[in-house]
Amino acid sequence: MHRDFRFGVVGESIRSGADLTRTARRAEELGYDVLVLRDHFVTGPFGDQLAPMVALASAAAATSTLRLGTMVLANDYRHPVLLAKEAATLDHLSGGRFELGVGAGWLRDEYAAAGMPFDAAGARVGRLEESLEVLRSLLGGEKTTFAGDHYRIDGLTMFPRPAQRPPLVVGAGSSRMLGIAGRHADTVGILPRALPDGTISEEVSERLPDTIARKVGLVRAAAGDRDVELSMMVTPTFGPDPRRAAARVAVLRGWGASAADLVLDMPSQFLGPPEHIAEQLLARRDRYGFTYYQVSDEVMDEFAAVIPLLTG
Repeated sequence: MHRDFRFGVVGESIRSGADLTRTARRAEELGYDVLVLRDHFVTGPFGDQLAPMVALASAAAATSTLRLGTMVLANDYRHPVLLAKEAATLDHLSGGRFELGVGAGWLRDEYAAAGMPFDAAGARVGRLEESLEVLRSLLGGEKTTFAGDHYRIDGLTMFPRPAQRPPLVVGAGSSRMLGIAGRHADTVGILPRALPDGTISEEVSERLPDTIARKVGLVRAAAGDRDVELSMMVTPTFGPDPRRAAARVAVLRGWGASAADLVLDMPSQFLGPPEHIAEQLLARRDRYGFTYYQVSDEVMDEFAAVIPLLTG
C-alpha cells in the first residue's frame, strides 16, 4: 500500500510578517499540507529569511489546518534541549501541527560569518545523530538521560509535553547521513550530497535515477521495519512540451542542452502540463516511494493545479 501524497510550500520569498501571513493563508487555501521555512542567517544562497521557529508560531496563529515545519534546522546552531523546548512549545501553540526538520549543517560561509567552527563532516554528523536521539526521547515525553560524545542529559523531562511526538524530518544526501535518517527520522528528504567545501553538489549524477534509487535503498535498509516517508523538494517547469522544458532547464543549470534527456528522467524535475506532472508523480511513487513533495512559494499557485489530480 502506498502512502497518500502530501504537498508542501517552501517559504523562499518571505521577507516580512505580511509576506508570511499571506503565503501561509494562500498555501492553506490552495490545498497544500505544509509550510516549511529554511534556517539561514546569511543572505546567500536563498535570500534573507525570518527566524524559522518564531515565524512558524506566527504562521500557526494565521492558519487552522496547515502544518508547519523546518527544512531543515542546522543542528550546530541550537543545543538539542533548547530545540526540544522550542519544538514542544510550537507544537503546543499550533495544536499539534509542527514537524521538526533537522540537518547536520553544511554552509561553510554561514559558519564563518557567525564565527562558528566548521568542523569536519564526521563531527557535525555525529552531533546530529546524538541530537536526534535526545530530541526523540524528550519530545516523546520520556524522562531523558543521555551520555554521548557531544551531549550529556541528566534526567530531564520536557514541558509542554506533546500529545503526540512531532514528526522528525531529516534531509540527507551522503551514505552516512542517509543511514542516520533511516534509523531516526519519520520523514527523510533525499538531497544531493553536501561537499567538504561547504556547498551542495551540482553534479548531474547526484540527480539521476540510479543515484536516487541507491539513496532510497540506503534509507529503507536503515529503517528496517519502520515505515519512513520519503520527501524531495522539486522544481516544476510548466509548458505544453516536456522535452523543450527539459532543454531549457539543462541550459539554465549549466549542464548543456544535450542533457535534456537526463533532465526528463531526473526524479526532482517535473516538466509539462499539470496532467503530465501528475502522471510523473504517480510513476515516481511507484518506482521510488516518494509521497511528500515541496515546491517554492514562487510556483505554488501554478503547481496547485496538480494537487487535486492526486488528492481529490
